[in-house]
Amino acid sequence: MAVQTRPAARARVRAAPPGPPLWAGPALFRQLVSDRLGMLSDAVARYGDAVRLTIGPKSLYLFNHPDHAKHVLADNNAGYRKGLGLAEARRVLGDGLLTSHGQVWRDQRKAIQPLFQNKRLARQDTVIAEETGRLVARLRAHAGGGPVDVAHEMTALTLGVLGRTLLEADLSACGSLGHGSIGHGFEGVQDQAMFEMVTLGAVPLWLPLPLHLRFRRSRRELHRVVDALVAHRIEHPTGGDDLLSRLIAAAGQAPDERAARDRLRAELITILLAGHETTASTLSWAFHLIDRHPAVRERLREEAVSVLGDRPPTVDDLPRLTYTTMVLEEVMRLYPPVWALTRVAVTGDEVGGYRVPAGADVLISPYTLHRHPAWWREPERFDPGRFAPDVRSDRPRYAYIPFGAGPRFCVGSHLGMMEAVFVLASVVRELRLTGLPGRPAVPEAMLSLRVRGGLPMTVGVL
Repeated sequence: MAVQTRPAARARVRAAPPGPPLWAGPALFRQLVSDRLGMLSDAVARYGDAVRLTIGPKSLYLFNHPDHAKHVLADNNAGYRKGLGLAEARRVLGDGLLTSHGQVWRDQRKAIQPLFQNKRLARQDTVIAEETGRLVARLRAHAGGGPVDVAHEMTALTLGVLGRTLLEADLSACGSLGHGSIGHGFEGVQDQAMFEMVTLGAVPLWLPLPLHLRFRRSRRELHRVVDALVAHRIEHPTGGDDLLSRLIAAAGQAPDERAARDRLRAELITILLAGHETTASTLSWAFHLIDRHPAVRERLREEAVSVLGDRPPTVDDLPRLTYTTMVLEEVMRLYPPVWALTRVAVTGDEVGGYRVPAGADVLISPYTLHRHPAWWREPERFDPGRFAPDVRSDRPRYAYIPFGAGPRFCVGSHLGMMEAVFVLASVVRELRLTGLPGRPAVPEAMLSLRVRGGLPMTVGVL
C-alpha cells in the first residue's frame, strides 16, 4: 500500500541537515508564534526528512522518518531528555510526569503504572459508560436549539472520567472544584507554556506582563483545586488503590513539607492536564471529521446499533466496535493529540546520517510523520479504511506514533482509547452533531492539538 522510499541508512556522516538560511530566522520565528504546524510542514516539504531550523540562538533539528523516530525515542532514548517546549513548560507545570526526566521520572512512572494495567481498566468500564451517558444527556438537552461547544463538552467528559477512574473523586460534584474552574486554570497555564516555548524561556516570569499576571492567577487557582482534593482525600481516605492516594503517599517521602507540597501539586496538575486534554482533543476532531463525511457517520451508527443495541457499552464490546476504533485511529493520524515530541541530545549523536551535537534541540513531529507521502497514500484524505484489520501494509512501526514511543509511551493510552470508543459509539447511535456553516475547524498546536476557539455544533436526535 505504501510507496517505497529509500531507507534512512547512512552512507556517510554529514555535519548538519539542510535548512533555511540564517537570514530566514525572523520569518521562522513569526511562524513559530502563529503557525507552528505550517512551519514544520513547509520545512519537510522543502528540505526532506532531516531539517535544521535556526531561530535566533537556537537550532532545531527536525527529523521526519520512521527510522529517525525509532532511534531518538526508543533505541537511543537514554541519550536524550525532554526538550523544547516541555523543558520551558517545567517553569510553569513543575516536575510532573510530563516534564520530569531521569530518576524523578522513573519513580513517578513506577508509582502510577499499576493504575493503568488492563485488568484494572476493565473494571472501570461502568464508570466510563456512566460519564458517557451524562454527556449524551447534556447534548440531547440542546437538541433543536442553538449550538453547543462540543470541544467544551468533551473536556467536561474527560475530566469527569479522569476524576472517577484515577482519583476516585467526582470533580463535577465538587462545587468550586468543578470543570470550569479547572478548565480556566489550564487555559492560562497552556498559554504561558507556549509563550515560554516560543520565547525560549528568555522572558522573566516576574515581569508584570498581562500574560504573566493571568498565568499567576491560573496557577493559584490550580493550586487551590489540587490542595482541596488532597485535603479531602486525607480527611476521607480510600483503600489506597487510586492515583491521588498513591501520590500523597509518595510525596510524604519528600525531605521537607514544602518539597512534598510542591511535588504533589506538580504531579497532580500534570496528570489532570495530560489525562484529559489529549482525549478531549481527539474526540473533538472525530466529531468534526465524521460530520464532514456522512458515509463514515452512517457506518459508525450501524455498527453501534448492531453491537450495543440500546444498552451502555462495556469492555467486552471493544473488540466488536472495529470500525469505531478504525475511525479514531485515522483521526489521530490526521490530528495526533501530541503533535510534537521534543528532546535535547545529552551527548552527541548521529541521526539519519547527520551529526547531532550535544545540547541540540531535536524534534519528532507525529503531525508531519503521519502525513509522510512515502508511507501514507493521499495523506490529507480522511480514510478510516487504512486501519482495517484485513488491510496489509508495509508501513514501518514508527510511521504512526499517536501516543509517542519508547519508554515514554503514553501510560494512559488504553484508558483514552476505551473512553473515546465508548463516547463515539454512544453519541453517533443517538445524536447527529452538525457543524456551523462557514465555521472551519482550525488546528491549534498547544500542548495538545486542539480546535482553535472551540467547536460549535448543533444537535439533532436520531
